[in-house]
Amino acid sequence: MKIKTLLAGVAAGAMVIGLAACSSGGSGASSTGAAAAGDGGLIGVAMPTKSSERWIQDGDAVKSQLEDAGYTVDLQYAEDDIPTQVSQIENMITKGAKALIIASIDGTTLTSVLQEAADNSIPVIAYDRLIRDTPNVDYYASFDNYKVGVQQANSVLNGLGLVGLDGTPTSGAPAGPFNIELFAGSPDDNNASFFWNGAIDTLQPYIDKKILVVKSGQTAFEQAATLRWDGETAQKRMENILTSTYSDGSKVNAVLSPYDGISRGIISALTDAGYTVGAGWPVISGQDAELDSVKAIVAGEQYATIFKDTRNLAKVAVDMATALLQGNTPQTNNTKDYNNGVKVVPAYLLESQIVVKDNIKDVLVTSGYYTDAEING
Repeated sequence: MKIKTLLAGVAAGAMVIGLAACSSGGSGASSTGAAAAGDGGLIGVAMPTKSSERWIQDGDAVKSQLEDAGYTVDLQYAEDDIPTQVSQIENMITKGAKALIIASIDGTTLTSVLQEAADNSIPVIAYDRLIRDTPNVDYYASFDNYKVGVQQANSVLNGLGLVGLDGTPTSGAPAGPFNIELFAGSPDDNNASFFWNGAIDTLQPYIDKKILVVKSGQTAFEQAATLRWDGETAQKRMENILTSTYSDGSKVNAVLSPYDGISRGIISALTDAGYTVGAGWPVISGQDAELDSVKAIVAGEQYATIFKDTRNLAKVAVDMATALLQGNTPQTNNTKDYNNGVKVVPAYLLESQIVVKDNIKDVLVTSGYYTDAEING
């Protein structure tokens, strides 16, 4: 019964995502069709790095959907180098881009180049990462990032047998205590604090009741942050925690990880420290449903990830750009939560889903995001 309920919830979540994508961008499919029938134009797409599988998928999805809508696309990756990204955006402006879709490396460093875009009447869409400290960002396309953090925490609690994937407390749940260590995303990414706040708000009652114990004592965002979401940085921090805190023979039971690349670094640290998959292996969360981490879930190394369908996010961004270039107002569903330090940026937020071993097929294969051969081959 529990499995049937879970799968029903997953199916419902998938339907919500599909409906959200279909309703985005004001006029939906007709707006992109109108763009294809028009004269198009150049749109610049700035992505942070190719070192993450997730950003490659995002870039490909945005580019293909823009081209289908009749635009020429200048897609650039900056390999997590801020001056390179600034230079790439400057070149897009020089080439005559009619709009910019930007997933920033550091959302606080684009003030000058975005003023240049504003001076040339070029609208700017912040893609997944909010661009901060400038009035010159028009719209924001992302997911409900606080809810993503809640889902990450619930996936950890679920793995420990404390709640269902929806956060409902489990009858007869174990009393603990469970040792948990906390990781956060990059401090220069506005999303990281939303993920952290959602997760900590969810975990804190269990920490207060001492069902969960952060044995290292590292409970502040600044202590848990992982610059550039780097897996090697996370691995070194996890190694240090294991050496400094768990050399007494105690074990880590769970790790809150906000991103699959960080999760893989944590897994490497645990393996090097002598942990083996099976009884006693920690529950580890993640995000982005990267293929290597989906395989790690199948292998029992990672417990869960958060699936954010980049195809739907790309559609929202493309519809926003199309609406702006046609003189229309893009559809939004959040106009209060995303203050970038200068103004509240109107946003369209999509839904995300928890993926665990039991629902990989239903969420990722049935939706066409991956094939069974890619996951299990």
